[in-house]
Parts: sequence; C-alpha cells; structure tokens
Amino acid sequence: MAKADPKTRETGASVEDFLNSIANDQRRADSFKVMEIMKRLSGREPKMWGPAIVGFGSAPIKYASGRELDWPIIAFSPRKANLTLYIGAGEGKYEVLKSKLGKYSTGKGCLYIKRLSDVDEKVLAELIKESLKSHGYGRG
Repeated sequence: MAKADPKTRETGASVEDFLNSIANDQRRADSFKVMEIMKRLSGREPKMWGPAIVGFGSAPIKYASGRELDWPIIAFSPRKANLTLYIGAGEGKYEVLKSKLGKYSTGKGCLYIKRLSDVDEKVLAELIKESLKSHGYGRG
C-alpha cells in the first residue's frame, strides 16, 4: 500500500525559534532540556514535525489498516497543559522504569509530564533509551 499523505511531517522550521516562542518560562526551559537529552541519546539533530512537535530521526510506521507514514523515532511537544513525550511503549524494563519515574500520565504511545522537576531525569533518560532500543536506534 502506498504511503498516505500525513498531516504531520518533517518541516524546515527552526526548532530553536519554536522553543523560544513558548510563553511559559518553565515549559520553555523544560523543552530545551528534553531536546538536549533526546539529541544526546539518539545521536540525531532535532527537526520540527508539523507546527508543534520536535522529533529525532524518522521511521515508517504501519497501522493495522495498512496505512503507512513516516514518524519521528522519538519526539516531544510542549503543549499548554503538559510536556508530551512520544517515546513509545516498550516491553518489560519500560514498565519497571515508569514505576520509578515520578509524576506523569500516559496516553497511547505518549508520556505526559507537567514539569520536568516532577520526574527523575535519569529514569526519563533510561525510558528514552529503551524506546530507542525497541526501534533499533540510539547509542545504547
């Protein structure tokens, strides 16, 4: 099946300009920190995906319907209510790590954090590493 034309795709927009435009000082600082963590762990440069997602690398994903599209390997978005991390849900160790993370909530394939100070950053880095490994990427 041919790839569908996705609404959210990699753009040439400036990640730094986007992050600097975040009005909330704490959300802006947290976003820059998450960007640095993801960049270090993935070994990839951040890219804008659509108007509000910062992604690292890309890989095709295929839905049960057969629809395919490219999506960042890992990504985040500084939303109004929280910082949304698209780090996927690995098996085993991922669940153990989440139990040690701190305050967060989850959605399908997303981890929602109000403030970076609500979670253990070392555990968050391990979760990101596990997500990268589960996709065959990263620096270990």
